[in-house]
Amino acid sequence: MEPEVNNVSKEGEVEVNVALVGAGSMGRVHADAYRHLQDAQLVAVVDSDVQRGQAFADGWGVAWYPSLRACLATKAVDVVDICTPTAFHPALALEAFSAGLHVICEKPIALTVEEAMRMIDAARRAGVHFYVAHVVRFFPEYEEARRQIQSGRLGQVGTARLLRGGAAPQGWQGWYADPALSGTVITDLMIHDFDFLAWTLGPVGRVFAKGARRHGAAVEHAFVSLRMQNGAMALVEGTWAYPEGFRTAFEFAGTLGVLQYASDGDASLKIVRRSSPSDPLVTHVESPIDVNPYQRELQHFLACMRGAEAPRVKPEDALYALRVSLAAWESLRRGEPVEVTT
Repeated sequence: MEPEVNNVSKEGEVEVNVALVGAGSMGRVHADAYRHLQDAQLVAVVDSDVQRGQAFADGWGVAWYPSLRACLATKAVDVVDICTPTAFHPALALEAFSAGLHVICEKPIALTVEEAMRMIDAARRAGVHFYVAHVVRFFPEYEEARRQIQSGRLGQVGTARLLRGGAAPQGWQGWYADPALSGTVITDLMIHDFDFLAWTLGPVGRVFAKGARRHGAAVEHAFVSLRMQNGAMALVEGTWAYPEGFRTAFEFAGTLGVLQYASDGDASLKIVRRSSPSDPLVTHVESPIDVNPYQRELQHFLACMRGAEAPRVKPEDALYALRVSLAAWESLRRGEPVEVTT
């Protein structure tokens, strides 16, 4: 039986009260998205930093709580939205599930497979909704690329190259640079592209990774080669080593053409293709509608809660992306290819 959400507005739409855990940069992104949604209301923020949490609460006109336990004691929320460093995701999600609340959790789902499985099992037992925010699935350029590929417009895809990165993010107490909190650039950042590749091309067979380390511990630049189970080869580059900025790019090459995208390019999406292998190449430039993918993502999750849409991102998808990233991390440490388990 599907989980239910019982708060209904006068217009008949489901309304949910949301508690946001984490008043950092991603918390602010989610808060801004909720401001534009009519079927959800941000009512509380949870952050152990008194000054930061209170400032966030004052700015957004919501209540501040120093802990999730204190927030849940009010019984005034329906959904817990977790935007903390990854290492804290499991404990917070389990606490929310124990209270019978739905959870939206930023990616990665967790830092270990065991923790992720515990979260998924707990949500299932509690009969609540659980969504992991793999937002790249909601970026229009990536959505369109997947449509092009799965429609067969590129023919059979043989190779793919993806890039994501920029300057090293700072965050709370520099948590991104701590592998125990973030899992390094491979698990925190490149997991976006691992998830997109699996969503678009299917399961991964094995991975081989190389990377540059900083201060002898954290990886700040990595290359991961993936052999997909369908035979395609992909190369993902992730970096926190640029002096400034942030950019993403991808290229998919198939038997009928090439699809390219670069976030810092003049055109959003460039497709070079042919009608058949013997025909000349023709270039198309396309620009998907510019929308806020975080708002679209959260709106989708709310629609799933009220049964209006099927989940685009299932918890099991987030678990699989984590498995790929952990296999890549293991490959980097061992210096050899690693099979991706399921």
